[in-house]
Amino acid sequence: MRRTKIVATLGPATDEDDALREVIAAGVNVVRVNFSHGTADDHRKRVEKVRRIAKEEGCIVGILGDLQGPKIRLSDFVDGSIELANGDTFTLDVNHDDKAGNQQVVGCTYENLPNDISAGRVLVLDDGRIVLKAKEIDGSKIHTEVIVGGKLSNRKGINLRGGGLSAPAITEKDMEDLKLAAELKIDYLGVSFPRDAADINHARKLLNEAGSDAGIVAKIERAEAVDAIDEILEATDVIMVARGDLGVEIGDPELPAVQKDLINKARTANKVVITATQMMESMVSSPIPTRAEVFDVANAVLDGTDAVMLSAESAVGKYPSNAVASMGRICEHAEKQRKATESQHRLHLRFDRIDESIAMSAMYAANHLDVTAIGALTETGSTALWMSRISSSIPIYAVTLNEDTCTRVTLYRGVYPISIDRQLTSSYEANQLVVRKLVEAGTAEEGDHIIITKGDMFGVASGTNSMKIVRVGDWLGEDGSVE
Repeated sequence: MRRTKIVATLGPATDEDDALREVIAAGVNVVRVNFSHGTADDHRKRVEKVRRIAKEEGCIVGILGDLQGPKIRLSDFVDGSIELANGDTFTLDVNHDDKAGNQQVVGCTYENLPNDISAGRVLVLDDGRIVLKAKEIDGSKIHTEVIVGGKLSNRKGINLRGGGLSAPAITEKDMEDLKLAAELKIDYLGVSFPRDAADINHARKLLNEAGSDAGIVAKIERAEAVDAIDEILEATDVIMVARGDLGVEIGDPELPAVQKDLINKARTANKVVITATQMMESMVSSPIPTRAEVFDVANAVLDGTDAVMLSAESAVGKYPSNAVASMGRICEHAEKQRKATESQHRLHLRFDRIDESIAMSAMYAANHLDVTAIGALTETGSTALWMSRISSSIPIYAVTLNEDTCTRVTLYRGVYPISIDRQLTSSYEANQLVVRKLVEAGTAEEGDHIIITKGDMFGVASGTNSMKIVRVGDWLGEDGSVE
């Protein structure tokens, strides 16, 4: 079973029922609703369709809503684009007519830009394709020299190399989209361009006020966020290594080491991590990935990422289900490597919580005994999350009555949700139910050993306090059925 989860962005390529059904059948675990594109009704229809088709296919699929954030862009050019040459002078003027850009000057959507930079700072446009060096700041105007020229067209993004833009992470548009996310009961909310923990806490407060307790995904896209990663990890539930804008801000040569460090820090902090941006970019128009893309996905898996993400490949690409299936195969092969099944996670640390100690004990026992699977009876999914921080080849099943937990754990590496429809009343009944569910899933059979974790008080959060190792055959009747 594939342990690394796949996040696929929804878009025009998946709007038809058959296309979306193929993507779900190919193995997608979480879908991403990108609030940067489309209307509220578009998003409502897509979320409804995912839930309907997933139910028809007998799958549990999580939903991630992704806020646009303060995307800072150029205004429009009169002729749609210009061509800049190295050494040219070019001006960004936040007060310039937003439809009248020309060879000498163009407007900008972020009025505070002149206050955020100084002479000598480097502006990077269009995901790094154009590089400008600020020479002089004159009121609303930023006079620059073109360091790397090329074609520059309408609405291209602007980044400041090294970070330092003061734009808030939550815009007015984001506040409306956040309310929509709460209405749609999404499982995760992506916060774009956070600078620090305060941005994450602000987003969570707004989300809670809107009536949602969705998990927060901090998209690491700013240089400042890398510097503040420890406090961001404490505040968030998930981080996303958003390599597009991040690479532009810190420089692409720095990106591989930073990605590895972010993945490691997230796992150490018991937080989930998604690796994103251009992972299978060639599959927007090609039915197969490049060798470089295969290595990219595999290396992220070997580094311990919980999930890998498709963006344009599934949203507007020609082969969305192929992209999911190809990514799945790469993950499965990478997970067979020794590095992906061994772990030193918190091996020499003390634990403050009983439930976390049980989770760690279960994983240690599973990795050193002939265990087929782990069944974690859980209210919030925390026990399964802690277990998933330990590298292993043993499947972890989050067995829960809570529907929100079922969809939340779809993002955890190596964790698979099992929904139950009744409250349990005794430890014996709990053990029997877990055995039955794992046998029905085809994971366990007579003679296998499985580990069960649970609490004395069923349905109570943070209550896991016991671990039991059972032999499946001891719970089967003479005809092989569960007693």
